[in-house]
Amino acid sequence: MNTEEKCVRVWDLPTRLFHWALVVLIALQFATAEFGFLSMQWHYRFGWATLALIVFRVLWGFAGSQTSRFADFVRGPRAVADYVRATFSATAPARIGHNPLGGWSVVAMLACVLVQALSGLFASDGIDEDGPFVDAVSNATVKLATKVHHLGESVLLVLIVLHIVAVLLHRLLKHDDLVTPMITGRKRADAPAPMRFASNGWALALFVVVAALVLALTTQGQ
Repeated sequence: MNTEEKCVRVWDLPTRLFHWALVVLIALQFATAEFGFLSMQWHYRFGWATLALIVFRVLWGFAGSQTSRFADFVRGPRAVADYVRATFSATAPARIGHNPLGGWSVVAMLACVLVQALSGLFASDGIDEDGPFVDAVSNATVKLATKVHHLGESVLLVLIVLHIVAVLLHRLLKHDDLVTPMITGRKRADAPAPMRFASNGWALALFVVVAALVLALTTQGQ
């Protein structure tokens, strides 16, 4: 191990809580929709909680800690191509936060889950389960939202599988543990320049505001 490596802080608490809360909520929504675990009313509640999480994460991507900001990991096609080429090199540089390819996978995952949460508000099974805003839009919109919601489920499952495979490959081929840092917030790496971390209090206040707005929005549709 590089003697200059030490245990450095990588992820803030809000980002880690978001990550694992989203994992749990997606699992619960899949269980309620596909296996009848709990009632569909809980599926809606989990969906509203997911919407609040995603909106919070998007805002945190602009106002949060350094490694959580989109500006830190969203890069152009050239940077992604350079990273992919470097991945197969023995001199591939280590990354503290998301790498350029992983950054776009984060964006894709957030976009997919956001589409799922929003389309669910207008989706219907045509029998007895309707999203909270079904009555506020046309039948054509409901059909489109329902189709998008069902298609989005398949897309999301593919993204999740790709994410898990990428994490395993990092562990097996590059000996880079991506899971533990997302639990503890720290990993062994070359000491980087001092990084900026936003306060947990600011994150809590932001999430409370977002959750209140989502709750007000969804209950209005009931």
